[in-house]
Amino acid sequence: MPENNLLDSALVRLDDAAKHINVDADVIEKLKFPRETTKVRLMIRMDDGSRKSFLAWRCRYDDTRGPTKGGIRFHPDASAEEVEMLAFWMTFKCAVMNLPYGGGKGAVQVDPRTLSKAELERLSRSYMQAFSRIIGPDRDIPAPDVYTNSMIMGWMADEYAQIVGQASPAVITGKPIALGGSLGRGDATARGGYYLVRHLSKDLGLDGRMRIAVQGFGNAGQYIASLLADDGHKIVAVSDSGGAVHSANGLDLEALLAAKRDGLSVTATAGKNGHEVIKADDLVSVDCDVLVPAALENMIHTGNAASVKARLVLELANGPVTPEADEILAKRGVVVLPDILANAGGVTVSYFEWVQNKQGYYWELEEIHTKLRTIMEREGRAIWELSLSRRISMRTAAYVHALSRLAEAIEAHGTQNYFIS
Repeated sequence: MPENNLLDSALVRLDDAAKHINVDADVIEKLKFPRETTKVRLMIRMDDGSRKSFLAWRCRYDDTRGPTKGGIRFHPDASAEEVEMLAFWMTFKCAVMNLPYGGGKGAVQVDPRTLSKAELERLSRSYMQAFSRIIGPDRDIPAPDVYTNSMIMGWMADEYAQIVGQASPAVITGKPIALGGSLGRGDATARGGYYLVRHLSKDLGLDGRMRIAVQGFGNAGQYIASLLADDGHKIVAVSDSGGAVHSANGLDLEALLAAKRDGLSVTATAGKNGHEVIKADDLVSVDCDVLVPAALENMIHTGNAASVKARLVLELANGPVTPEADEILAKRGVVVLPDILANAGGVTVSYFEWVQNKQGYYWELEEIHTKLRTIMEREGRAIWELSLSRRISMRTAAYVHALSRLAEAIEAHGTQNYFIS
């Protein structure tokens, strides 16, 4: 199977999990296909007076356990297959964390960096206009994703409120605090991964000072580096789209963060405090204890998996390790904490935001951190024990864990639920 076929790669995980659990074949058949995928063409007025159209999608993959949940990305390479693959992952991620959600995802095929702020707002509002019959606080709840942010979510939430004629903050998560957003959302993905590694470190034989390499020094990458560094661990390599830097003695994290704040690549710190520029592709082979892929899909593949020196891979990105690479890493004794568990802190705090919007009562940051840590440790421990008892990888154990919950919900709905209208 080609490694770059994302949807097929995702379904491989389902088939593998099904081998380790007694589940009705109807359940597997239901989970192999999205419930609905809608495609529209958005037409917006550009600043120069012309009109331009953009392809857009929204997929509701499965809503057995509750309303569908998933981000909206603005990306020039967005496609229907990618949206469906990401919605599939969200279905399992929400089940892993035992959130009352199914999985969804949305996208617009656009490079938002080419749009003015006014054009970006018109595009965002147009998306909500087109999908307002699909999206809803009890049906389908979007959030930020690649190249979208709290400002864009605020515009979309405002547009939805105008369409339905009343404030509906629970329709979208990842909003600005002023519009009902939650404290703790900014670092939630990284913080969830951090809690997971800290909780399992002794089981993994990594309870001493760890050397960390972070592939992708964006939002999640910067936060995970900062959280681990604050615990006394050493950040030895980081990369971004401009390249990578390495120092066996530990990088100057403050210099790296300052470079990013100034809009520069991490390579701008070259020569400072022993920072050495290396090829971005070489980061996966850096001598370290923990490798954190926090960038794009398929970054660890058959071409480089054998060169991974880390003892642990923490997947903060979605799908950074291909199924073929998984097999190579497993044979070499490298433990992978899979994306549907490791990066689930983001959707978990999104769930907290939705709950707060529903209640009209907002929590303090410490309470959010405590609730997130409790869930990450609970589900991480359950998956670790399942992995040991079944002698399967953490990824397979995570999918088995999620599949058991999905199967129970599907069967509880009755046979009529198997048929998609």
